[in-house]
Amino acid sequence: MTDPLLEERAAPAAEAPRRRFELDDTGFDEVPKKYRRFYRKWRGAGDVLAPNEVVCPVCKVVIRSVRELRPGYRVYCMPCMSRLVVVRTEVGTLEARVAY
Repeated sequence: MTDPLLEERAAPAAEAPRRRFELDDTGFDEVPKKYRRFYRKWRGAGDVLAPNEVVCPVCKVVIRSVRELRPGYRVYCMPCMSRLVVVRTEVGTLEARVAY
């Protein structure tokens, strides 16, 4: 008898491994110092987001991750205390939708 929980689960062949990013402190002072590297201010319509960033639709703060974000991932916006779900738009960019 084989235990499915003990088997190593292989990632789908079409899905590449998640990239890692080095985060620096952006001086975002609306959260405790320990978490400042995970947030930055939104710079407007000309601001280009990296694959590890998504904009909070509630407070317009950019949430950053050490790893690449993908659709279905959940993120937390500490400044407005919202839980968000990452989705892919028709254009192909990542967007956050409020879960609660």
